[in-house]
Amino acid sequence: MLQGAMTHEDFQGHKGTIGAGDLQWMTAGKGIVHSEMPASHGTQHGLQLWINLSSKHKMIEPRYQEVHNNDVVEAKKDGVKVRVIAGEAMGKRSPIYTKTPTMYLDFTLDPGSHIEQPIPVGWNAFVYVLEGEDGVFGSVKSMPIASHHILLLGSGDGLEAWNKSSSEALRFILVGGEPLNESVVQMGPFVMNTEEEIDQTIEDFENGTNGFERAKHWSSQA
Repeated sequence: MLQGAMTHEDFQGHKGTIGAGDLQWMTAGKGIVHSEMPASHGTQHGLQLWINLSSKHKMIEPRYQEVHNNDVVEAKKDGVKVRVIAGEAMGKRSPIYTKTPTMYLDFTLDPGSHIEQPIPVGWNAFVYVLEGEDGVFGSVKSMPIASHHILLLGSGDGLEAWNKSSSEALRFILVGGEPLNESVVQMGPFVMNTEEEIDQTIEDFENGTNGFERAKHWSSQA
């Protein structure tokens, strides 16, 4: 959450409210029903990332992880701050466990500062700029990128970024992950590898079977 607060609950008994700076990481596995609603009036601003599970992990048990703002791992050096949501940066590692190897880093660069962040070779990665109008990425000669733009990164082993502003901070997230190289079939909130698996998943959900038994009971009591 970047601003505001959200109240959440799922059929495994996890519930509560996350506020600005808090994070939750949910692994759906073989199925989990989850609800979330704004906890207050006004603006609710956050980021949500969906990461695919490999076919061999699609039916693992669901898992929920939550970290409050004060416990999010941070590092600061030479005008650069990073909040390590997942993965590792500047010698700090997040406690969040990701079944699919993933990095999720929230960088803030003071005016004039510069960062070099390694990315494992072969991973897919992107940058999304949250704040700032003079972020330069990849090469110091690149054109500046303003807020609310996304950059899909090419092959390589890292990212360089500069804040060319003389007065404003630059904030962006760097997200990367190991490619699965598997077919993807999606319908609504369900993501599987084949049409047959999607059909079976929907049938399981509607009938309350194969991991959705507790979900059916929970929704009937809601």
